[in-house]
Amino acid sequence: MSIKRMFAAAAAIGLVTLGAAWAQGDPAQVIRERREGLRAVGQHFEALGAIAQSRGDTRAAVPRIEAVQAFFVNFPARFPANTQTGETRALPTIWTDNAGFVAAYNGLGPALANLRTVAAGGDATAFGEALRAAGATCGNCHRPYRAR
Repeated sequence: MSIKRMFAAAAAIGLVTLGAAWAQGDPAQVIRERREGLRAVGQHFEALGAIAQSRGDTRAAVPRIEAVQAFFVNFPARFPANTQTGETRALPTIWTDNAGFVAAYNGLGPALANLRTVAAGGDATAFGEALRAAGATCGNCHRPYRAR
C-alpha cells in the first residue's frame, strides 16, 4: 500500500471511529451510520462483481476493497446494546450470540486482505475466486445475524 493510501485509510478509519464513538449516545444515529456504511459496502461489492464479470483490470478494485476494509475495522463495536431496535435489520442473535457474531466477523479481515492482494496482482481469474470467497465470508454473518 502506498504511503498516500495508508494515510487516506488511516484518516477514513479515524473518521469512522470518531463518528461511531460520537453517536454512541444516540442509538438512531448509530443505526443510521451502520446502515449507510453497509449500503456503501454493498455498492462496492456490486462494482467489484462487475469488474470480475467483465474480467477487467482488477487493480482498479483496490481502492474499493480498501474502503470496505476501513468500514469493517472494529465492526462489532457498531452494535452497542442500545441499538437492538429501530430501523435495523440486525437480528437479536448479534447480542444473544455475540461470540458467534464476532467469530463470523473475524473471518472477514483475512478474506478482504486476500481479495485486496489478488486484486493488486491483476489476475482476473484469481480475483473472481477471491471475490466469491469474500462474499461467502460475508454470508457467514448475513445468514444468522441479519433479517432479510
